[in-house]
Order: sequence, then structure tokens, then C-alpha cells
Amino acid sequence: MNFHIISFGCQMNANDSDWLVRALESRGWTEAPEDQARVFIVNTCSVRDKPEQKVYSLLGRLEQHARRDANVFAAVGGCVAQQVGRGFFERFPFVRLVFGTDAVALAPAALERLAESSDERLALLDFLPTYAEREDPVPGPGSGPAQAFVNIMQGCDNFCAYCIVPYVRGRQKSRDPGAVLAECRSLAARGVREITLLGQNVNSFGLDNGGAGVSFAQLLRQVADIPGVERLRFTTSHPKDIAGEVVAAFGELPNLCPALHLPLQSGSDAMLQRMGRRYDTARYLDIVERLRRARPDIALSTDLIVGFPGESEADFQATLDMIRRVGFESSFSFKYSDRPGVAAARMKPKVSEEVAAARLEHLQNLQNTLTKDCLEKCVGTLTVVLIEGPSRKQDAGALSWRGRDPAGRTVNLAHDGGADLTGKMVPVRLVEAKKHSLVGEKAGASW
Repeated sequence: MNFHIISFGCQMNANDSDWLVRALESRGWTEAPEDQARVFIVNTCSVRDKPEQKVYSLLGRLEQHARRDANVFAAVGGCVAQQVGRGFFERFPFVRLVFGTDAVALAPAALERLAESSDERLALLDFLPTYAEREDPVPGPGSGPAQAFVNIMQGCDNFCAYCIVPYVRGRQKSRDPGAVLAECRSLAARGVREITLLGQNVNSFGLDNGGAGVSFAQLLRQVADIPGVERLRFTTSHPKDIAGEVVAAFGELPNLCPALHLPLQSGSDAMLQRMGRRYDTARYLDIVERLRRARPDIALSTDLIVGFPGESEADFQATLDMIRRVGFESSFSFKYSDRPGVAAARMKPKVSEEVAAARLEHLQNLQNTLTKDCLEKCVGTLTVVLIEGPSRKQDAGALSWRGRDPAGRTVNLAHDGGADLTGKMVPVRLVEAKKHSLVGEKAGASW
């Protein structure tokens, strides 16, 4: 059975989609281009309105395949599936499976069942009381990429005023730490060199019943101790929950990468309070100061929202001041959009689209300047790059490769040898800064 997956949204969605590919391939299915697929799987995001609307547009286009071939059908999973549920059946007749965020583990078996039936429809939308473990359809030793993502939790208990995540991913459920460690050991044994721990708020791991009394700081150290794990990362962190032991780990664990994504959302204390973030700018700056004492070379990135209900020009200027003060190396920034059911949807006054768009452009211009400065400071330094594969752009001459340094910066470099560098750790001298990446050249006698 040929299938094609389209994924929207966060890294957790991307990881879920990657697992679905492997799970279906282990059942004999074949991943195929869109024009050769019989089954389409759309993994959705509803954190903002724009990606949700993209889902409807995509399904409208994919429906043309079903009109040409009655055997073609679609499955919709992820956050919009949890939000809209059976409504997809009414709007798009070729959708025959809707699976929510807690039902990813059940989707492969459901798809097999539907492939053998011509008219059945299934909706898997129940939230589960505990984290649902998944089968392990991974390839054998020595195959696969050198980087892997490992889910350590599902859902969120924070209920920030703007955020739909607790409603579409459910309440927080920490994964059993033994299962996390077993997966990490298995990955390392197969040649994975870099592991990223994933969760809506990894810092709160273990605060529910699922963590078996293990804190995130303890789990982090246990994963770092696994032989073969040369690089360790985690995302995403909530500032209110980051423990002193986690901050200290950046200076104590040599394989914990010097990079942290720490969402700020706003630089205004008034906006942070309205957002329900449960920290203020003084606390955030204290965390930044402690992180930089522990690891002076740490690269910080963040999330930012402009145009939140009630945001004044002074509030926006406070956000710009915080961006400059922290010196974020990169950021993801968005205009606020109402999401169904969240507290902020009822808040007034709304900021106009025109004002929000102008603020976003101003903020992103500032961030581009800071990013450029940060990258230029790297020029002339030596680093080690984990190669992810060939660069998207290839110049004439030597093959160009793309990878990341320990801080997660993208580095492109040319190599005139014939060997495949994918998954290799290579010593590199950084020689040029681009807008969002670096250019490196070989350092040392050979690779």
C-alpha cells in the first residue's frame, strides 16, 4: 500500500510523522510521492489559525485524487484532528480516519483495517490517562540517521491564556523514565550520536504520576550517561519550571549542547501576567544570568508573540528591550491569533491586524540584526559539525554538506572527497557568516 504523509507544526508532530512512516513500512507499506499514493496522512497543527487553515486547503486539493480513484482515502491526525474530530467526515468525504494526539500509536493498525474496507470510518479521539507507549519499528544496527528525537511526555498543564495545546493534547502525562532510557540506549546502540528529548514542557517532567518520581534533571543526567550519546538536547522549556539542577547541568555535562530554547513570549510584565505565564522579566533575566555563568557560550533562542490583547506600544517596546538585553541568537515570532476555547479569545481590547503586522516586522528586523551579529562572532573559530546530509544548494565543484555545530547553528561546507559524510562528526573552521547560517572549511589533516 502506497502512502504519503504531510506534517504541519512542531517538532513533536514531525517526530510523530517519522514514527508513522517507520511503523507503516514495517507492515509492508511503501512511502510514495503524492501522485502515487493511495493513502494520505495529514498530521496537523492548531497552535495558530494559519496552519489550521492550511490543513483545510491541503485536504481540498488532495480530494481531487479521491475523485479520480475511489480507493484513495485520507487520515487526519494531530491537534486539528483532536479539535475538529468527526467534523472532518462531513466536510471531506474521502477522510476515513481521524486520530487525536493520544492515538498516534493506534493509527497504523487503524489504517490497515481501513485499507481492507471500502466504506468504514474510524474516529480515535479519546484522551488517555497515561502516556501510550508505541511499538518500536526501527531498522537494525548500523542503519538510520545519527540524530534522533525521543518523546518524554505528552500534553501540558499550564493553560497559558493564548494556548490551545492543553485542549488538543490533553493534560500532562510523563512517560515512564525506564522506557525513555531504554529507547535512548537502543538508539545509541544503533549509531545515533545526538538525542533531543521532546515535550510540551520538559522541565515539568515527573510532576505528574507518570514520571515514577524521577525529575527532569535526573532524567537528563541518566540519558547523558548512556555510552554513545555524544550530543544531548531538549525542547521545549517553560521558564517557570526550569530547575537549578538543569541550569547547573549545562556546566557539568560535557555532552549537553550549549543551546537552549526558552520561550519569553513578551518583555512586558503586564503582558506576561495577562498571558498567565507565571514569571516576570526579572525572573527570566535571572535564569539567563545563571545559564551564562554555567555555560558562557550558550546560545539562547526564544518564542515571541506580538499583538496580544491589550498590548500597548510601551508593552511592545519592553519586548524589544528584552530582546536586546538577552541577545537572543534566534527567535520564532508570531502575531497573536484567537484560538477556540482559550482565555485570551475573550480578552479586550484586540490589537488591529495592521498594528500587529508592523510590530512583527519591526521585531523580526531587530532579530535579524542580532542573529547576524551572533553568527559573525563565530567566524574564525574552530568547531565540530555533525553532518546531516548534502546542502540544499550545491555550487559547482566540490559537493557541499550541511550540518550543525554544538549550539545548533547550521553550517555548510564543501568537501572534495568522495565519501558520504552523513552522520559524521567533522572538525571545521568557520570562515563566513550568512544571514541564517555559517560557512566552514576543513580543519585538520583529514576527515
